Amino acid sequence: MKISRQAQREAKQLFQACHVEGNLNDDRARETVKLLVEKKPRDFVAILSHLHRLIKLDVQRRTADVQSAIALNDNQQTEVRENLAKIYGNNLNYTFTENSELLGGMRVKVGSDVFDGSVRTRLTNLEESF
Repeated sequence: MKISRQAQREAKQLFQACHVEGNLNDDRARETVKLLVEKKPRDFVAILSHLHRLIKLDVQRRTADVQSAIALNDNQQTEVRENLAKIYGNNLNYTFTENSELLGGMRVKVGSDVFDGSVRTRLTNLEESF
């Protein structure tokens, strides 16, 4: 479905109105969607669609997925949090998982940024270089 520029502008304005002190407020976002569905302004389906996309991208930007070959202890998790906070700020949500396929090292994904220091990736890159 093609979204008109007007619907995109309105969705962006609603998205900005859902922020409190620079961070997306879940309650405001829910209330905004509820009011949109009740009032049903012109092209509200397109507005809802674009608003959903904006919220989804914002949530992804604030989520850090950390995968490691072995489980990280508390000190290591704290160090990862501190290093990512220097880059992305303090409002990240962290998920630490164990992925034995990495063989060693870790892979960190924040939004669309991926930091891959795994042994598996290094071996794959080495194999491709031959």
